[in-house]
Amino acid sequence: MQKTIIWLRNDLRLKDNPALYEAAEHGIVIPVYIFDNKTQNDWKLGGASKWWLHHSLVSLAKDFKKFGINLIIRSGNPKEILGKLLIESVADAIFWNRCYEPDSIKRDTDIKKSLEESGIKVKSFNASLLFEPWEIKNQQGNNYKVFTPFWKHCLSLPQQSEPLSEPKFKPTDIALKSDNIESLQLLPKNPDWSGGLAEKWQPGEAGAILLLNHFLDNSINNYSNGRDIPALGSTSTLSPHLHFGEISPRQIWHAVNFHAEINSSPKERHNLQKFMAEIGWREFSYNLLYYYPDFATQPFNKKFAYFPWLEDAENLRLWQQGKTGYPIVDAGMRQLWHTGYMHNRVRMIVASFLTKHLMIHWHEGAKWFWDTLVDADLASNSAGWQWVAGCGADAAPYFRIFNPVLQGKKFDPDGEYVRKWVPELANIDRKYIHSPWESPKIIRNYPSPIVDHAYARDRAMQAYNAIK
Repeated sequence: MQKTIIWLRNDLRLKDNPALYEAAEHGIVIPVYIFDNKTQNDWKLGGASKWWLHHSLVSLAKDFKKFGINLIIRSGNPKEILGKLLIESVADAIFWNRCYEPDSIKRDTDIKKSLEESGIKVKSFNASLLFEPWEIKNQQGNNYKVFTPFWKHCLSLPQQSEPLSEPKFKPTDIALKSDNIESLQLLPKNPDWSGGLAEKWQPGEAGAILLLNHFLDNSINNYSNGRDIPALGSTSTLSPHLHFGEISPRQIWHAVNFHAEINSSPKERHNLQKFMAEIGWREFSYNLLYYYPDFATQPFNKKFAYFPWLEDAENLRLWQQGKTGYPIVDAGMRQLWHTGYMHNRVRMIVASFLTKHLMIHWHEGAKWFWDTLVDADLASNSAGWQWVAGCGADAAPYFRIFNPVLQGKKFDPDGEYVRKWVPELANIDRKYIHSPWESPKIIRNYPSPIVDHAYARDRAMQAYNAIK
């Protein structure tokens, strides 16, 4: 009977897990998670992601335990550890689900070559995307650089196959040494800043399925309009579950299509299509990262290599702490710090403010998000920041400079979102909630704007015109 090591990465689930399912069909599975703190170079996990990973691994270990299977935890260089595990377990094969980040591709290619040269069976699978990047090409045989035709092409392809069920595991008495999850030291200490994360999130496969069902039952019918209003909570918030692979995009695809079949009104279908386009943007982001391996560090629009970014540590710090004097910006940054998450509309506003009002390099924003977001994802994070900064693929025009006051009035008209996250303004009149400096009453403990909007806009436009 074949014994297969399943090298788990961002696929921390039992259902619709191709590598795990295939291995279970052919024999005994030995699931392994290696905390890879050796080969990821500049993109080691940030603090919020570490917190999520800890709890996700705890949840997954419990799920495996129900079937009498131990999740093996190791820490270090994957190539070395997998070699040791092959000897310890006398396994015949190693399966994994593919990663698409440049460092991961380089690492996995090297490991696969080494294992195959040693006579070990190696197979990899797609578990995290609807479409492999190399499958989606335009009529000229090139990758897409604009989202709309990319997603239109994806939707024209044959229907996604049904998600795989939970594997039927064969009994095993294999006992391998495993580190404790606690030994990975993923949780914050002195001080423990994770209380807000624990209040909001339930990492793990069960939490992901629960959240998807809740979204489809309660929020999808207002998604098209409500997704831009941060106070409503109309978005799915599935992104961290997707990133860690606690749910697959294929599961979401089929759940949404099933929902569409039983709720077939035009409005409902429009909302579902809008939501699936967000899954499409994630696919597009991975497509870009695959074809442009330096996408996380270099501007897609090469003109922006000459953009006169400013180095301003003080303004960067005030932006990070949510003390810019612009309520909608500060609310977003404080929501991020407390919950490890920020509403997508507000992400665009705070990113525009950093790159265009403060003219601070989008790298600084991307690094801060990488450390503080529970859904920190190299492809999506890079694509989002480059889009807002104006230097990405299919990017927003650089001259689209969000006015934070008008954005606040449009998307948080009553100030409900601001009042929640900026309590200094909780009792201010609705008329002044997004421009408190105009209030006739003295607002204590809240800063004045760190930059004037009109001045900042003119400065940014001059810089853009200089490279245009």
